[in-house]
Amino acid sequence: MKNISLHWKIIIGMFMGIAWSILASIFGFSNFTIKWISPFGDIFINLLKLIAVPLVLFSVVKGVSSISNISLLGKMGFNTLMCYLFSTVIAVSIGLSLVNLIKPGTYISIEQRKINHESFIEFKENGVVSNDFLSEKIKQAEKQKNTGPMQFIVDMVPSNIFLSLTNNKLMLQIIFFAIFFGVVLVMIPEEQSFPINNMVDSLNSIFLKMVEIVMSAAPFFVFALLAGVMAKIAGDNPSGVIEIFKGLGIYSLVVISGLLIMIFVVYPLVIVMFKKISYKNFFKSIAPAQMLAFSTSSSAATLPVTMDCVNNNLSIPKKISNFVLPIGATVNMDGTSLYQAVAVVFLAQMHMVDLTISNQLIIIFTATMASIGSAAVPSAGLIMLIIVLDAVGLNPAWISIVFPVDRILDMCRTVVNVTGDATVASVISKIQKTD
Repeated sequence: MKNISLHWKIIIGMFMGIAWSILASIFGFSNFTIKWISPFGDIFINLLKLIAVPLVLFSVVKGVSSISNISLLGKMGFNTLMCYLFSTVIAVSIGLSLVNLIKPGTYISIEQRKINHESFIEFKENGVVSNDFLSEKIKQAEKQKNTGPMQFIVDMVPSNIFLSLTNNKLMLQIIFFAIFFGVVLVMIPEEQSFPINNMVDSLNSIFLKMVEIVMSAAPFFVFALLAGVMAKIAGDNPSGVIEIFKGLGIYSLVVISGLLIMIFVVYPLVIVMFKKISYKNFFKSIAPAQMLAFSTSSSAATLPVTMDCVNNNLSIPKKISNFVLPIGATVNMDGTSLYQAVAVVFLAQMHMVDLTISNQLIIIFTATMASIGSAAVPSAGLIMLIIVLDAVGLNPAWISIVFPVDRILDMCRTVVNVTGDATVASVISKIQKTD
């Protein structure tokens, strides 16, 4: 087992969890699974949530402050960041459009969705808030009536960052503070910012190491989490498990469709507009980076190959690629953000939870901003997915439902991330020449 790669161990744990949940439903030991196995899944979620806030905080600060050359390169830093954020917004919007149009969560039987909804109500009553869920929604509706259109922006700005750091649901405030902090770090003299940047870099490395340690035990945790969630949803009815996987198939097709639109429509159109290169030559130029991205599921691991493709095949100057691409490996997570948007709405649909326009705007903003803090390593998107689920009041444990197909989707979305990096590098190259 030592020679088996971690992702294969996770896949094995995933299938064992599925098999266990089916057997538990057939032989009637779902209750045992919920009481004695599921708690380890809860521990896994708690560990990820423990890491999520500081990881996002320090990763975003590092991502923004890494544009230290902005003082030397002028518009280049600003243009790079804006291009990355704009492409991420497009990706999230495409994902939300597809998932609202196709509604993959509704392909599960209405009976099963009603059962899922009851579990969600229980979660809201016992897991997050003490008051009644419906009453809370009524209060929120009344509050919304009495607030102006700018309240969303007001709520995004924290009055006490230490208070915000204690609540995962206030992630927007944490991200705002992190961006503000990172921008100010760029503005102050280097001799003053240098020790802070070193500290942030070290802290970011520590929390990334924590992710690595937690993920090393992921096969067991995934087994427990998946078995527990499936047992809670399906109970002693094996058809419930089958219903979930029927919905997962449609969900996967929606995610892949969105990713394909980004790769074969959005990016080529941008490239043709700015680089004046043919559709065929563009894909021929970046194919090595795309293949490596698919196999490694890591934008960071693919970075050297991406830089080689961009420099030699797309004829982009090294001074631009050396600046734009490393930032992209941290900031640009178009595929990851698209997947998060689809996953959140899909999970809400299969639990009969209606997400308002306001909720979906929160998804766009949170997924876009959280992409800055999404580490360029395999499965880091799962931690960011927890953040987005928390932001709209959904159960973070639901990530176990999308676990079975996460690995293949992770490979696909990394291809999008890398292709987006190359596209933005081409745009910046054109803009700099124009300037």
